[in-house]
Amino acid sequence: MNQTFETVGQSRQIERIVSGVETSDGAGVRLTRLMGQELQKRLDPFLMLDSFGSDNPDDYIAGFPDHPHRGFETITYMLAGRMRHRDSAGHEGLLESGGVQWMTAGRGVIHSEIPEQQDGLMEGFQLWLNLPSHKKMIPPWYRDIPGREIPSYVAPDGVAVRVIAGRSNGVSGAVSREDTEPLYLDIDLPGESAFHAILPATHNAFVCVYRGEIEMGGKKLAEKRLAVLSSEGDGAILKAASPARAILVAGRPLNEPIVQYGPFVMNTREEIYQALSDFREGHLAG
Repeated sequence: MNQTFETVGQSRQIERIVSGVETSDGAGVRLTRLMGQELQKRLDPFLMLDSFGSDNPDDYIAGFPDHPHRGFETITYMLAGRMRHRDSAGHEGLLESGGVQWMTAGRGVIHSEIPEQQDGLMEGFQLWLNLPSHKKMIPPWYRDIPGREIPSYVAPDGVAVRVIAGRSNGVSGAVSREDTEPLYLDIDLPGESAFHAILPATHNAFVCVYRGEIEMGGKKLAEKRLAVLSSEGDGAILKAASPARAILVAGRPLNEPIVQYGPFVMNTREEIYQALSDFREGHLAG
């Protein structure tokens, strides 16, 4: 079958570049917070993006012991390493290099993410995706997607694309969502290449480079930087003079109030108080 590739007429431009903040989470895992609460309204429906990457076990070995979530989804993309997931809804899985862990916290779940390696590189991203108000209290859900099961294709110029979520150039991703319609692509650009991705006019979008450097509309985006993309244009054109890798993420905004208290993301303060009460009383899990 001959595949027809999309061509972007007017590319979205880089509106803002974010360097991220070095921090730690869990039991001392070192990471870079590329997106937090200050960008939640602009990049609705996305709530947070963390990048982690180290070959020093002291930076990751303690992992993320039991902790709660309510009201959103977490998408963990493991570029390198092994992480064991267990949760209070009875789910367990091993996230390995190239794989994705997609978890819907819904009405509540308590889970842990613990490395299953004593040394070597551990690298990846965790993205938080909001749930609409009418789905905040749905039952928790979990899926491990091995790297071999993530759909992929090769675009012009030899650009290799993995479609984690959504649809790109006729290829449907591993996961789809009706309300937020997320697109999540991992794009591997060889030198002297360009990649075109059509984006719905309704969607907010960002790009994060994790190898090399790309260029969009005359602006360069370096490694470990996130670019918020403008709303104007029918898609995104990523160019690379030398080999580079980046993730492109887009989603339809929910345009609902966002009230966050740590691992709980709801629409009102009263719902946050209820989440805290449920957690204290042992009613949150499952």
